Amino acid sequence: MVNFAWFRLWAVITKEFIQMKRDRGTFAMIVAIPILQVILFGYAINNDPKHLPTAIISADASNFTRSFIQGMANSQYFKFIRNVKSEQEAQRLLATNQVQFILNIPPNFTRDLVRGNRPQLLLEADATDPAATGNAIAAINTLAQTIFQYDLEGPLNHLNPPASVIDLRIHPKYNPAVITQYNIVPGLMGVVITMTMVMITASAITRERERGTMEHLLATPVRPAEVMIGKVLPYIIVGYIQAFIILIIAYLLFTVPIRGSLPLLALTIMPFIAANLAVGLLLSTAAKNQLQAVQMSIFFFLPSLLLSGFMFPFRGMPDWAQWIGNFLPMTHFLRIVRGIMLKGNGWPEVWTDLWPMLLFLIVIVLLGVKRFKRTLD
Repeated sequence: MVNFAWFRLWAVITKEFIQMKRDRGTFAMIVAIPILQVILFGYAINNDPKHLPTAIISADASNFTRSFIQGMANSQYFKFIRNVKSEQEAQRLLATNQVQFILNIPPNFTRDLVRGNRPQLLLEADATDPAATGNAIAAINTLAQTIFQYDLEGPLNHLNPPASVIDLRIHPKYNPAVITQYNIVPGLMGVVITMTMVMITASAITRERERGTMEHLLATPVRPAEVMIGKVLPYIIVGYIQAFIILIIAYLLFTVPIRGSLPLLALTIMPFIAANLAVGLLLSTAAKNQLQAVQMSIFFFLPSLLLSGFMFPFRGMPDWAQWIGNFLPMTHFLRIVRGIMLKGNGWPEVWTDLWPMLLFLIVIVLLGVKRFKRTLD
């Protein structure tokens, strides 16, 4: 039996570090993944979103209504971005994710207030993501108790009791029971498709190259474009199978409603699957082996998971993180699938998030085809 030798052990350790240094994919993953996670979790993740976009329908203008609006703005949870003239316009803004809240001030609000009739105020909230609205709703409930204490002085002092002088009604739309599964389960469709489509496509093509079967395939009359389409098309079918499995489970086990059109949902799934397959194709042209392909896929999947609004409120992130998130197809797909299933959105509402996804697909396909042909030649 050969005696244990420290110098031989040191030689093996040195060899492993040299190999690690030469494998740029592994080295980048060791260094970049911790940096990426610290930056994203430290700066971009915020479970207490503020400055949430709010529309207002006001049929009464007075010092009291201005005080209430200013109090909401001072809470930092609400940012008034639009004065709308009709309920229909306000609902369209809510359905297309342009606003998070609608404040509705009825006519004769001031008259009823000074008469002690406790006038109603209606706050409608997009509750598809309960985490995005919970703290803001708690803040406005507290505000309603004290907001008019300095306005109700002198002759109106008798209207300043401990109880609120207004009747604030909160209407959480699309998810009135504030059920978290209604937000999470539809979003899982985007997570699963992103993870599997990117990794499987990138690994499948690099595996062919590693085994030498890609060269054999190209020795036949099959053209590179035909190879690329033939490699991608089966995974589109796989993506649809995954999507409909999640839909069935969401409906049967979690009773997630499907208020919109299933054909429209099926139509919008196609460009999302294609976009992720195109990313996998692009990564496969840069990866030298399957391990590198998986490592590169993580660099795309991790920001998609954290910056899309799946795990954390999208509007709670800083502007630069939202800017990056808006480039990712998963961000727009989550809005589409939640909008169709929970809000009953149709084509006009879906299009606002569909066209950025199509643009992403076109750009990545052009880059992928160019690099794919270069790697095959």
